[in-house]
Amino acid sequence: MRRSQWLPPSGGRLSTSGGRLSTFVLLSLVTACAGLGFQCGGGGTASNSGMTIAVIPKGTTHVFWQSIRAGAERAGRELGANVIWRGPLREDDRDSQVSEVEGFVSRGVSGICLAPLDETALVQPVAEAVRHKIPVVIFDSGLKGGDYVSFVATDNLKGGQLGGQRLAESLGHKGKVVLLRYAEGHDSTGKREQGFLDAMKQNPGIEVVSSNQYGGADVEGAYKKAEALLSSYKKPDGSLSVDGIFTPNESVTFATLRVLQDNGWAGKVKFVGFDASPNLVKGLRDGGLDGLVVQDPVHMGYEAVKTMVAHLKGQPVEKWIDTGVHVATKENMDTPEMKALLEPDLKK
Repeated sequence: MRRSQWLPPSGGRLSTSGGRLSTFVLLSLVTACAGLGFQCGGGGTASNSGMTIAVIPKGTTHVFWQSIRAGAERAGRELGANVIWRGPLREDDRDSQVSEVEGFVSRGVSGICLAPLDETALVQPVAEAVRHKIPVVIFDSGLKGGDYVSFVATDNLKGGQLGGQRLAESLGHKGKVVLLRYAEGHDSTGKREQGFLDAMKQNPGIEVVSSNQYGGADVEGAYKKAEALLSSYKKPDGSLSVDGIFTPNESVTFATLRVLQDNGWAGKVKFVGFDASPNLVKGLRDGGLDGLVVQDPVHMGYEAVKTMVAHLKGQPVEKWIDTGVHVATKENMDTPEMKALLEPDLKK
């Protein structure tokens, strides 16, 4: 069954005869949505502007995407647009995301804000949206070609470079390090990984002993990959023969942190990760992490919707909008500026 068949009428509400929806039908709908593997329902505030903007993330479970949603819905409320939030549960479900785009094109929304799961696989669905005169703003991760209004994102190459610099400083610019990648086909994490490797080239005293392994989108799967990778560098006394680790996103960073904690390696090897969540912030405070490269996902979600609204009103917009990137450490994590990035108040 196509996912677009489950899309509610305009405004994100279910139309029912007599003003009521039976409990049986409602439960059936929720069960079907869960079985199809995506998050049902929408967010934001309905308005009289006539603008309905679909915001489609890569996934819906991680704190990063919840922060994106908070920013997008705040922009919708402030700017008078109805924001509908829908996306795959898993960040590797390309088919689900393609179906979401197709569904909103069929519905005829005013615009789409999309974080592409794959820089190539989403090219055709976006082109189809544009053919139907539905503009698209790309956020978080890039898309090949230029068939979109604007790209709202972190400078991911710079983020990887900053992470590499932080790891190099923590190591005293010498030692052996490993890079555990995220997944193939993702523009954002690919640039972070490249930025990290570029930074390592500026540190001849550091040897990258592994850079071709992928953790994947699932935390449990990434845990197994991280454990297998690090165990291959385990010495007879149980310690590691590598000195540093870099991971490029929230799920792989959390999985790797768990591996280090479970094996008694946390704090004994320098570790820099990417993104923030309560578990990662605690890891930074406890010394299991030596740095976190942090984005501003609330701002990213806000700017994506703000840019779409401006375009729909006929106003000029920038083709690329940089939403910023920073490195959090144990020393600076309690400053007001860094605390706002590490622990954003999503209720605002």
